[in-house]
Amino acid sequence: MALETAKRRRSRLSMTSLIDVIFLLLLFFMLTSTFTKYGEIELTSGGQGTGGDSQADRLFLTMRPSGLLLNGTPVAMDELRDRLDAPEGSDPRMLLISLGDATTSQDLVDVLTLARDLSGLTPVVLR
Repeated sequence: MALETAKRRRSRLSMTSLIDVIFLLLLFFMLTSTFTKYGEIELTSGGQGTGGDSQADRLFLTMRPSGLLLNGTPVAMDELRDRLDAPEGSDPRMLLISLGDATTSQDLVDVLTLARDLSGLTPVVLR
């Protein structure tokens, strides 16, 4: 007596569940990603042979761990905007920034952001 074996039929793989999983993964990654806009600060570095505007009034800011010195006079960060602000229509000025060894990048960014907001002031970072 011969045994009859039932032939197995291959079932077709449903693409619907695969598409659902891909859609859920896409949705997950889109919702968990951060969409932040990074601000840019233009950084001008003084170097050899860098000729500045000879007409520009120069201010010298020294950044030390103990605090800020503007033209050799101690100044607090809160007062810096008032000290650097000039009346409208005045001559262009150049702010030379000297960095100390322990100056953090956040302190430099704070000063550069403040200088960017003031009109007629060009910051130049020295090392």
